[in-house]
Parts: sequence; structure tokens; C-alpha cells
Amino acid sequence: MQTSNPPNPTLSGYEALVCVCGGIAAFKTAALVSALVQQGVGVTVAMTRNARRFVGPVTFEALTGRPVATSMWRRRDSANIQHLALSESADLIVVAPATANILGKLTGGIADDLVSTLLLGAACPVMIAPAMNTRMWQHPATQRNVAWLRDNGYSLVGPEEGRQACGEIGPGRMSEPETLLAVIEEQLLTVAPKTRK
Repeated sequence: MQTSNPPNPTLSGYEALVCVCGGIAAFKTAALVSALVQQGVGVTVAMTRNARRFVGPVTFEALTGRPVATSMWRRRDSANIQHLALSESADLIVVAPATANILGKLTGGIADDLVSTLLLGAACPVMIAPAMNTRMWQHPATQRNVAWLRDNGYSLVGPEEGRQACGEIGPGRMSEPETLLAVIEEQLLTVAPKTRK
């Protein structure tokens, strides 16, 4: 009789805030969110306006069983300010896909929509999964922003090399959901979830 391997450490009790920006890689984020939920993570999704052009909020609502946050002006309840409360309850914020636009906003201190405001007011660690055209990734401004983010404690995963939706080949593809899940699991398990503190 074969013995099965012990199950992976559970992520039950952890909360993740997944911020989805406008890029074709947003479809991969749906797979990542599904995998996180299956691992026991409570997932809340926030989306930019451009992200909603690629994947609809209904997809993430079905995967998480929670409403999707799309605006600073629609509060889930009258007591909490949404752009602060969402990150206060999260153990980790994951930005996937992270566009050149959101990297520039974060390094420039710009908070002009829900996602950029959440990131500027983050009350937990932030993991960033860049995804963009190769030329955009290699642009000196993007590389300057990436260096600043790393120097200031942000965790960046990827991007990977490969064929992109535009047909170009090179660095810029968002890391696969399995890769991101492994990094998220490693980061979460370094501390107890906020719900147990």
C-alpha cells in the first residue's frame, strides 16, 4: 500500500488583496486567484478600469465569492474607507499584472484611482508581477522604477521571456500562476496571518 505525501502547508486564515491592472495577462490572474482560494486564502480583488476591459469583475466574484472593488467612491460599508480598509485586512497585496503605468504611479507617488491609492497606502507587504511589451519593460524609465521598487522593499517576480500577445519575443511576460503561487505561499508563511495576531 502506497503512502501519500503529506499535504502542502495550509494557507487558511491568510488574506490576500489582488490588484489587477490592464493587460492581457489578466487572464492568468484569474487562474492565480482560483489557486489561492483553493489553498484556503481569503482573496479580495481590486481592478483598474483598464483591467475590466480584459477580464470582467464577475469572473473574480465567482472565483472568490466576494465583491470586486473598482472605485474609491463605492464603500462596502459606511464605517470603512475602502482604499484604506482593504489593505489593512490583507496579509499581502499582489499586483498582477503590474503594468508600466502602475509601476510609474507607485514610484511617483501618484494615487489617482483605487489600485494606485491602495498601493500608496498599503498596510502590508506588496508583491509585484510585471507584465508588458518588451520595449516597455526595457525602457530606461521602467528599469529606473523597478530599481526604486526593489530598493524600497517591494518584491518583484518576473517578468519572463517569451512570445507576447503583440507577437514580439523577449522579456515582459507575466510569470505563470504556479510560479506566483509558490512565491506567495513562501511570503505568507513567514508570518502568522493578521487574523491570528
